[in-house]
Amino acid sequence: MSAAVSGAGSGAVLDEFTYDDAIVRKFLVACFVWGLIGMIVGLLIALQLADPAFNLGLPITSFGRLRPLHTNAVIFAFAGNAFFCGCYYSSQRLLKTRMFSDALSNFHFWGWQAIIVAAAITLPLGMTQAKEYAELEWPIDIAIAVVWVAFAVNFVGTMVKRRERHLYVAIWFYVASIVTVAVLHIFNNLSVPAGAFKSYSIYAGVQDAFMQWWYGHNAVAFFLTTPFLGLMYYFMPKAAGGPVFSYRLSILHFWSLVFLYIWAGPHHLHYTALPEWASTLGMIFSVMLWAPSWGGMINGLLTLRGGWHKVVDDPILKFFVVGITAYGMSTFEGPMLSIKSVNALAHYTDWIIAHVHTGALGWNGFLTFGMVYWLLPRLFQAPLHSKKLAGLHFWIATFGIILYVVAIYSAGVTQGLMWRAFDETGRLMYPDFVETVAKLMPMYWVRVVGGSLYIVGMLLFGWNILMTWRARPTTYEVPVIRAAPLAKAYVPEPTHVPAGEGVIGRIRAMRYHRRWERMPVFFTVLVVLAVVVASLFEILPTFLIKANVPTIASVKPYTPLELYGRDMYIREGCFNCHSQQIRPLRYETERYGEYSKPGESVYEHPFLWGSRRIGPDLAREGGKYPNLWHVRHFANPRELAAKSIMPAYAHFATNTIDWDVIPKRVDAMAMLGVPYGDAINNAVPMAKAQAAELAAEVERSGGPAGLADREVIAIVAYMQRLGRDIKSAPAVAAAGRAP
Repeated sequence: MSAAVSGAGSGAVLDEFTYDDAIVRKFLVACFVWGLIGMIVGLLIALQLADPAFNLGLPITSFGRLRPLHTNAVIFAFAGNAFFCGCYYSSQRLLKTRMFSDALSNFHFWGWQAIIVAAAITLPLGMTQAKEYAELEWPIDIAIAVVWVAFAVNFVGTMVKRRERHLYVAIWFYVASIVTVAVLHIFNNLSVPAGAFKSYSIYAGVQDAFMQWWYGHNAVAFFLTTPFLGLMYYFMPKAAGGPVFSYRLSILHFWSLVFLYIWAGPHHLHYTALPEWASTLGMIFSVMLWAPSWGGMINGLLTLRGGWHKVVDDPILKFFVVGITAYGMSTFEGPMLSIKSVNALAHYTDWIIAHVHTGALGWNGFLTFGMVYWLLPRLFQAPLHSKKLAGLHFWIATFGIILYVVAIYSAGVTQGLMWRAFDETGRLMYPDFVETVAKLMPMYWVRVVGGSLYIVGMLLFGWNILMTWRARPTTYEVPVIRAAPLAKAYVPEPTHVPAGEGVIGRIRAMRYHRRWERMPVFFTVLVVLAVVVASLFEILPTFLIKANVPTIASVKPYTPLELYGRDMYIREGCFNCHSQQIRPLRYETERYGEYSKPGESVYEHPFLWGSRRIGPDLAREGGKYPNLWHVRHFANPRELAAKSIMPAYAHFATNTIDWDVIPKRVDAMAMLGVPYGDAINNAVPMAKAQAAELAAEVERSGGPAGLADREVIAIVAYMQRLGRDIKSAPAVAAAGRAP
């Protein structure tokens, strides 16, 4: 609420209002709680890679199911709540107004926490869309869209009723984050439901892969980068006690980042079945990102000009400096990894995991810690419990990051080099994939130590939060703010910036941008245009030019039983460890067979090319081993490969196939254009007949009897189908798209 009063002695009418800091406190606590949980889950899956016994023998605690829980918790729960915490605090002060609606603020908070709880329940249960960072199933996706729109309405409403004429640079980054995340989330998650928590992406194969990495790369950009740059632009000057280094650099940095980032996603798909032009375009725009990314880093670090001596004694500045430096390192490495020759070595290896964690632990984590330590005395109206403890947190977490990333960078380079190594006779030096996994064990244990130290730092952080909160007053003081409302007519303010002459002069003076900053709706529209237009330049050709996805006549849809088995593969999160995409690189074709073609995945809803190889590629797995081998392998992988770190899936042999869901899934696929023919009406009889045939073969080979209605038969059927279609004559690429 606000009221109008006369300014003392001036005759001006001032509004009186208060800020809503209660919502900021809520997001702060949620940030810590979910962050700690997400990191503990991360430690557990790190242990599982070092020793598979830590899978605990339960489906809900296996690596494939917990890994997306870890990534979602850290990204959307920890970093998300950190962004909302800083955004609600800084926006009110930068716009000189309380949030547009307290009800929407609270709906945003409780809705977001409910979504996190839903994710924490459904992901371990195997309910997933199999899209990295977009695993949540369709009902939760709808909830995310509703909550995000409520947040957007609240934010735009706050901008409209502001009392500050110009939008400060932090607000620009918040705007870009809010509108772009909405666009990305909606278009990547379009799907056809096949049950209460089961759906299939409307995109298939190459197009699905393109959409996913358009989303995936920009989820990093607009959920983990631009929001935190906005926080940096507000909290870094506050902590440093000085203004941002350069206003003009802020403008250049902002617009070039917003426009360029959206193009870069295809670099995640180098050497895959994605068209070459899209891959190359992604690389070019990724390399161009070097400049705006480092513009942001320079602007952040040079905000400390003249005040570097403060860093020695101030843990908040220490966190900010290391966080911004980690941002610079990550954004140097990202464009470098997009270069095809570097990508050929790094892709699918732990190098990418190290790259991601440099950003998440360093940039997002440290900026959050610095921001929260700065906020604690102001939000809880009590001195920070212990500055020394904050300093100890800084050093322990820094040491933890160093141990973590050094170990995983070493693991990634080791993997890449071993995969491509040939001996003097021209044969693969390490033909058995598990040899390359076994070499990584010491590095995986060092990662466990590094991650544990980071969590110890989190516990110190939590103790400082708790003790500061306990010292709070019985009732929080709520300061009353007085500020003049915006006049309807804009009166130009005196400026020392020269107007400039000609087009170049006006651009150099940046006067046009000062106009945009006075028009929040127009500014938002410009951001939307920058993002959407750049996206359409890539999306439209990918979907409309038929030559991008040539069909292969021998490639047919999965049978109903194989489709059920594929859904099990998705349910267990096998795509987190195994790719299904053989790159046209000699060491890959030597190890796995013929490289993957775009026409092979025209019925893949969703695509399953993977992004990492903890196990071997499975694109040509069909027919490689007997059925019984797969049955025994799922029951106990170490019986067949002593050094394997794959979890055991003994429950496959005891779980019965849910025949009733198969017709719904076949129908959903048919709605997406997959030519199922008679299978639409006879899905269950066809599935039972194939299962009986496979089970009989397993029994004849000396395996267990009575598997015809067990899940293991379905997933074996799927395994045996992989890569077999193109071996059937004729494997001829023809023009035109799949029906």
